[in-house]
Amino acid sequence: MSGELVTYTSENRIAVITLNRPDKLNALSNGLVIELREAMKRLQASDDRVAIVTGAGDRAFSVGADLTDPPRDPDLWECMPGVGVDVDKPLIAAVAGHCVGGAFCLVQFCDIAVAAENANFFYPEAQLGFCGGLVAGVAARLPHKIAMEFMLTGKRFDAQRAYEVGMVNKVVPVGQQVEGAMEYAKILADSSPMVMGMLKRFVRDDVMARGPSEKAALARRQLLSLARSEDQAEGGRAFKEKRKPMFTGKPG
Repeated sequence: MSGELVTYTSENRIAVITLNRPDKLNALSNGLVIELREAMKRLQASDDRVAIVTGAGDRAFSVGADLTDPPRDPDLWECMPGVGVDVDKPLIAAVAGHCVGGAFCLVQFCDIAVAAENANFFYPEAQLGFCGGLVAGVAARLPHKIAMEFMLTGKRFDAQRAYEVGMVNKVVPVGQQVEGAMEYAKILADSSPMVMGMLKRFVRDDVMARGPSEKAALARRQLLSLARSEDQAEGGRAFKEKRKPMFTGKPG
């Protein structure tokens, strides 16, 4: 799949998923979120064993939600691995430049992260007066005081600080973030997919605490699957046509 806003390439069982709006600093528009969700679904259904998630160019992984074209249908959470889409394969974030707001949420839902030396992470929503709440899960992934500092103050964490507090696994020179992520990906591509999938599910479903917005999103996902299903459409048709519905049980 090579979409306009997200690209998906695959080689040697390693996928590279790229947010592809470099002229807009890879801002998460409605269209980009649609394509990212489809890329995550493709990964889960593919023979690829691991994926690198990155942004086009070195200026920004992503500056977060595009305020001129914000994600609305689907909502932002619908493209998040483990929330909107179940992904049992390892995800490695390769981050350069700005990583802001909802883009940071995407990185935190990845399993491993590599940062270029120019990477900077920040979450300014408390200073802007709005919040979707998904970021609360960072308190289950970082020490409590660090997580609260990051979420509440809007302070920028540069690559070195991010490494020191455990946001990222490795810092590399600018332009080498995908290469650095590939070092992990090559190991994982040759590892047991059954073991990796099991460990991801154990951690995601039983070890890692989920915030209220994650729980709400998971419930909403189930409701949307029904609302978008052929069964619901068939039920409506059958009612109008005064006949017995023929349900297939296929989710939307």
